[in-house]
Amino acid sequence: MRAFAFASAVSLALASLAAPAAAAPRRVASLNLCTDELLLLLADPRQIASVTHLSHQPAETALWRQARAHPRNDGSLLSVAGLRPDLVLTMGGGGRDRLRIAGRLGIRTLDLPFAQSLDDVERSVALVAEALGRPEAGRRVTARIAALRQSAPPAGRDAIWLGGGGRTVSATGLEAQWMVLAGLRQRALPGDRVPLETLLARPPAVLLRSDYRAGQFSGNQRWLGHPLARGAGKARMLATDGRRWTCMGPPMVDEILRLRAELR
Repeated sequence: MRAFAFASAVSLALASLAAPAAAAPRRVASLNLCTDELLLLLADPRQIASVTHLSHQPAETALWRQARAHPRNDGSLLSVAGLRPDLVLTMGGGGRDRLRIAGRLGIRTLDLPFAQSLDDVERSVALVAEALGRPEAGRRVTARIAALRQSAPPAGRDAIWLGGGGRTVSATGLEAQWMVLAGLRQRALPGDRVPLETLLARPPAVLLRSDYRAGQFSGNQRWLGHPLARGAGKARMLATDGRRWTCMGPPMVDEILRLRAELR
């Protein structure tokens, strides 16, 4: 069902690519942090016309240094229209009005669905690479993901992914699928929340603690300052680069390899 939903969304995305795919686009703009990352990883830098302001921020993406080599936009079609892009990348839908306006301006758009599985991640990579006229770049990225899947540890250790305010992730979601590739099995928790009592009474073997915005003071970060959330109990605490879990795309490959090395 999940694969069918993604395939349906992809077919709609392909329908928005009105121009022939034979000519590689020369000016590509991205209006979403997650498509920023795909564009930065797959495009020839000379193709990139603009990425979002979020990708310029070190707290939001590990690719911020690459992103700062390109003009930024505010995530709206209006903010890039003056650049006359011949392809605009978005994700999760920006409303039909955006696509209709882009069509009237003669701008090709590729609106990707949010990935729900590792297969979806690979499909998105292939789709963007094809739209950029760089299928070989896409194959290099998907080959890294495939190699990671083929070399996954045979058994997963009981683990809890822990974010600010006690937030965790679904035991069947994309985050958990990436965790399996590091040898971790996300524990199913009601409401995808982690009570401190759970960390005291039933600590996991591994507490995978996100460091997303760790340097900023907030209620969520204050929660993470509790000794139990800092791994002071029986769980082994591993910090993980929270920026990579926002989009859960190809930048996750290096993070999973790093976690594997720490878990040896």
